Amino acid sequence: MADVSPSQAQAPAASAADDWPAQAADTIVKVVGTVRDNTTGKAITAARGVVYGILAGLLALVALVLVCILTDRGLTVLADSILGWVDLDRPGRGAWIADVILGGAFTLAGLGLWKKANATTSD
Repeated sequence: MADVSPSQAQAPAASAADDWPAQAADTIVKVVGTVRDNTTGKAITAARGVVYGILAGLLALVALVLVCILTDRGLTVLADSILGWVDLDRPGRGAWIADVILGGAFTLAGLGLWKKANATTSD
């Protein structure tokens, strides 16, 4: 281990005083980075949330339409097979029955939601 002379011990202190522009630049970079993270970072997070929310909504809408189509088709096949079993099969009759069943279900759901939307709450 080498002995440290007093002139060498004061050399880093003298260089730290001479290095104030680098320290000021580091401080400015830290402040700007913090401000950017607090403003731009939150804006980017919010924008991503909006974009992903819209994408999820569109995918849910497509899935809902596909479920409705599959339900209608399944009801049509079921009605056709039941009508064929009881010997009442006519072209298109199963589709009409499926449409009435699905339309009635949507009508009842809509009326229920409408009633719930117009209900007054008593405190």
